Amino acid sequence: MDADERQRFAALARAVADHRDQQAFAVLFDYFAPRLKSWLLRQKMAGGEAEELVQEVMIVLWHKAGLYDPARSSLSTWLFRIARNRRIDLQRRSRARVLDEKDPVLQPPAELGADEIVANDDRDAHVRAAVNRLPDDQRDMLRAAFFLGQSHSEIAEATGLPLGTVKSRIRLAFGKLKKVLEAESV
Repeated sequence: MDADERQRFAALARAVADHRDQQAFAVLFDYFAPRLKSWLLRQKMAGGEAEELVQEVMIVLWHKAGLYDPARSSLSTWLFRIARNRRIDLQRRSRARVLDEKDPVLQPPAELGADEIVANDDRDAHVRAAVNRLPDDQRDMLRAAFFLGQSHSEIAEATGLPLGTVKSRIRLAFGKLKKVLEAESV
């Protein structure tokens, strides 16, 4: 690309920026779109993705032509840099979406056997009974924190108790639950 062509493209970009000149944009589109697509195809992009990305780059030209500075680079360099950056962004997004089907986190949980179901029910009954044996004030704090999802500050505000008292009662409740549950499991 020679200096005259660079100046011509810079002037066309300025016309797009200043006057939303559709004819100037059409000239730029006709010249750069096929070149951008060809370059993207050489970068191993699929045809449809390359066309979409070219459309995005040309939309950037239409909306942000005023950001182009001919003193810093040619319009060609500016557009290809935008295409390169968009291609990299697209690759990053597609890599982030690839899931490993064998990842244990994505596998459904194994079916529980009858013995596990009974053991879980027994454990749940022991925990409920232990919670019910706590003093009312400790049990209420524990329920608010863990079953209602309230923060310690929210519990203090709702009950009118100091924050330290709320924390102490929850800590005492855990200590008592631990002792009761450990005694029952022996």
